[in-house]
Amino acid sequence: MLEGQPCLISRPLPSSCEQESKWVYMRYHLLEISSGKGKRPSPEKEEEHSNGGAHRKKKQAAAPPPPPVTAAPEEASSSEEGQGEQHYYEPNSLIQALGRDISINCLLRCSRSDYGVLAALNQSFRSLIRSGDLYRFRRQNRVVEHWVYLSCSVLEWEAFDPRRRRWMRLPRMPLPNECFVCSDKESLAVGTELLVFGREVNSHIVLRYSILTHTWSPGAEMNTPRCLFGSASLGEIAIVAGGCSAQGAVYSSAELYNSETQRWTSLPSMNTPRKMCSGIFMDGKFYVIGGTGAGGAALTCGEEYDPRRGTWRVIDDMFPAQNGGATGAPPLVAVVGDELYSADYAEKVVRKYEKKSNQWLTLGSLPERSVSVNGWGLAFRACGEQLIVIGGPRSTNGGSIDLNAWVPGEAPPQWELIDSKASGGFVYNCAVMGC
Repeated sequence: MLEGQPCLISRPLPSSCEQESKWVYMRYHLLEISSGKGKRPSPEKEEEHSNGGAHRKKKQAAAPPPPPVTAAPEEASSSEEGQGEQHYYEPNSLIQALGRDISINCLLRCSRSDYGVLAALNQSFRSLIRSGDLYRFRRQNRVVEHWVYLSCSVLEWEAFDPRRRRWMRLPRMPLPNECFVCSDKESLAVGTELLVFGREVNSHIVLRYSILTHTWSPGAEMNTPRCLFGSASLGEIAIVAGGCSAQGAVYSSAELYNSETQRWTSLPSMNTPRKMCSGIFMDGKFYVIGGTGAGGAALTCGEEYDPRRGTWRVIDDMFPAQNGGATGAPPLVAVVGDELYSADYAEKVVRKYEKKSNQWLTLGSLPERSVSVNGWGLAFRACGEQLIVIGGPRSTNGGSIDLNAWVPGEAPPQWELIDSKASGGFVYNCAVMGC
């Protein structure tokens, strides 16, 4: 029986379409109840409804009128001014019976997959989600879901929810020019944004996708535009370092991006210019690994940036040279639990970095179908507490990609196939967003 003001209760449903219809029905039912029309009938009234029209009319005529509801003292004056009309439901409120603070506390623990349906309930839900406040509350309460964003076709992106194993297609990227299609692109997920960096004829361009509005728009340009840089994100901030200009000049400079303000801030430069490198956050510090120097030689040293001190430190022999040489992909590295792992695409093995000895320990094999071209077309990422490898074989009839996951531990890697889908078999760009 529903008594008084009810509240919304989320529950697992067979499909997203059915789930949306259930939420809409529940909202309609709330409106009925709050206006006094939707109060659930007693068993006697349910029975009279099933016994035919004449009997129902007779019963309804004999039923006494419901007692009037007395307004609270502070509401009495407003009720009299409204000619006795009672207001128990505010259409633009959150979960009214719980109050705003408790409502938000419940909503921040809902899955991100449900936010699109919740935004359709009323203006208050929509404003809360699109403002980004709900994601800030999630971050403050350490409620994080990691989604994988990947592009297996030029200008097209998809998102994958590993928890519910559900795919979502993003709107097609706008096409700035033909040069953007053919050029190398980097991607970076930070805060609630997906940034894609590409090139125009003699300059660089940034496109920004927001999960709040589900749209693409021009992104903020760096102070020193670049490509082929190393990057990593931590919450709402990201750092990029190295890379090169549109004319090929190799950089040692670095910049910090704040997704809350959408602004870039210049940082102190690295000791060594490099491009085709990779970046990670580990133990609260930012690291740049591998790449090639200004003369084209492979770099085995890494560099550590301490955000508190604002200084860089060189770490010799941090990453061994890869067999791909100058044509190989940047190092495939990822951090789980402040431990650094790498995927050796030449030998198809996974290694772990030993911080104290500055050496790499081989743990085991990569998934069997992790195919790449000197590392290109294969994604190796951290997704929460697990490592994921995304890639697959290509054929004349197309191809497919497999998503394999493993939670690092004491035992050798045991990869679990969490999903597979038809695709070109080549991963152009991949980023993991945690929010």
